[in-house]
Amino acid sequence: CAEAYNPDDDEDDDAEPRVVHPKTDEQRRRLQDACRDILLFKTLEQEQFSEVLDGMFEVLVKPQEHIIDQGDDGDNFYVIEKGVYDIFVQKDGLSVCVGKYDNKGSFGELALMYNTPRAATIVATQEGALWGLDRATFHRLIVKNNAKKRRVYEAFIERVPLLKSLELSERMKIVDVLGARVFKDGERLITQGEEADCFYIVESGEVKIMIKSKTKASQQDNTEVEVARCSTGQYFGELALVTNKPRAASVYAVGETKCLG
Repeated sequence: CAEAYNPDDDEDDDAEPRVVHPKTDEQRRRLQDACRDILLFKTLEQEQFSEVLDGMFEVLVKPQEHIIDQGDDGDNFYVIEKGVYDIFVQKDGLSVCVGKYDNKGSFGELALMYNTPRAATIVATQEGALWGLDRATFHRLIVKNNAKKRRVYEAFIERVPLLKSLELSERMKIVDVLGARVFKDGERLITQGEEADCFYIVESGEVKIMIKSKTKASQQDNTEVEVARCSTGQYFGELALVTNKPRAASVYAVGETKCLG
């Protein structure tokens, strides 16, 4: 049984030369459009995503061309720009079509992530275009990055008292759905009085918590007073979720701030 790829085994990954396949502006635009909804790329920082785009190469395919064959070693990860591709799996000695990709999606990551042979054969049914990412670059930028980010998120989750009573498996499910978002200086994350749908953990930067205070002169709720600040590793917004009440305060980014939520 093949061993799954372990990102921690690659000590010198960062020392590897950066792979760049030159592209025209038009090619890069098409590539960005094709990659917009690829789940594996969602957790990448902008700089890392740009490096992934640099490392991808265009593959033009013809009808009936085999892109990957079941049982082969994994060499590339593919993102579909256009074309229809049938998925075949060997069952009882017969090749059975079990699905298709229709002008969108991606394939080939499983063999790279788990160091296993290709699990299916992918055949183009018409002329099409793909974008490939080689195995080494995929490991360095996608697999290792996701593993590092998971460890960071796990550490943040362990700091939240509200979640300490959860089982490890339950906390891991929260880690899996956490997403990062960058807020600009002064941008509002939470608005006082609105319904709550999430809470935040500060990954980097700082936020200030403001509460509206009635002024004696006008008696109008138009003055906000700062009552607290949260920095890296601290969290906010959970109270409204626990009490099922509207947000009790507004929260603003102080400088560029990245939060998990």
